[in-house]
Amino acid sequence: MTTSADAYIKLDEEWGAHNYHPLPVVISEGEGAWVTDVEGKRYLDFLSGYSALNFGHRHPDLIAAAHRQLDRLTLTSRAFHNDQFGLFCQELATLTGTEMVLTMNTGAEAVESAIKVARKWAYEVKGVAPDQAEIVVAAGNFHGRTTTIVSFSDDSVARDNYGPYTPGFVTVPYGDADALRGAINERTAAVLLEPIQGEAGVVVPPAGYWQAARAACDAAGALLIADEIQSGLARTGTTFALDHEGVRADLYTLGKALGGGIIPLSAVVGSAAILGVLKPGQHGSTFGGNPVACAVGRAVVKLLETGEFQQRSTELGAHLHGRLGELVGHGLTEVRGRGMWAGVDIAPGGKSGREVSLALRDRGVLCKETHEHTLRIAPPLVITEAEIDHSIEALAASLA
Repeated sequence: MTTSADAYIKLDEEWGAHNYHPLPVVISEGEGAWVTDVEGKRYLDFLSGYSALNFGHRHPDLIAAAHRQLDRLTLTSRAFHNDQFGLFCQELATLTGTEMVLTMNTGAEAVESAIKVARKWAYEVKGVAPDQAEIVVAAGNFHGRTTTIVSFSDDSVARDNYGPYTPGFVTVPYGDADALRGAINERTAAVLLEPIQGEAGVVVPPAGYWQAARAACDAAGALLIADEIQSGLARTGTTFALDHEGVRADLYTLGKALGGGIIPLSAVVGSAAILGVLKPGQHGSTFGGNPVACAVGRAVVKLLETGEFQQRSTELGAHLHGRLGELVGHGLTEVRGRGMWAGVDIAPGGKSGREVSLALRDRGVLCKETHEHTLRIAPPLVITEAEIDHSIEALAASLA
């Protein structure tokens, strides 16, 4: 008889080494930093469910919040608010130091919403001529997979064969402040960037890049939008990754960990003067801001308010990067990142990222290549030093 795991492995073989195809493991349970497959084998999740599980699998506070709300109200019509919505928006705005919150469901929806807001603001406030607004983006970006977002992607896997593409985007090299300044003009509505590029391999821009971006936007009267869907909510040791640079964006997009790994929840947060260009009925979502998502989101905010997870990310991140650094020259050529987020490049002539990922899986660690010779590492913030050491030892063996 073919088990579900066998069927999944067969599917993986048929798909081949597709960049976005998951490792052939059928997960049935999870707790803390660990998951268990249908055959009872345990794995350390070294990816945090693609950065959606900053607080680990089944964090008791988040599970309790979901259960409480499931026994009360789960959904309301868009014509009515619910008793969790306003509190969630208020608490998230306080945590992030912003004035207004627009709730959606997925990260891509948050980015799409930010794009709509930026264009509307450009026409109604800045005075850009109709249908002439531009948004400056960076090469190597990853903001989602909707039609508009892939229109300004240069990743062939995400982009190819989905045209015609949405116009209105100007691409510049990531980390190049001069190129960024040169691309901004009177038609520029916004600059949209990741504080650290995740899918590109956890790429950290040069020091001073974000200060230059902020200054260029201010000089041209354009908005600065930070996509913190992967990098935010304590992943890098601060609430926003942008906090490391001492810069504030006009709008931030949040997702993934905002729902605690339990329910899809995303948001755009920023100033009321900008988000306020949206009037009632002009934008919305059937499930955006639903009571269950807001209840879980409030529990996430409460975990972050203490600063415990930001501190854990800082301290454990130093340990993680130190241990990864020991492998440079021993199968790795470079380690990048901040806090509990790292991109590691495998030495030329060695195994591919896919091969290393599969070898790690066989040693009980789940990790995934982001490009052919790069691994992206994002352990849950509840992981221990001993569990990090276990995973690094498995990585060292897998590189051999």
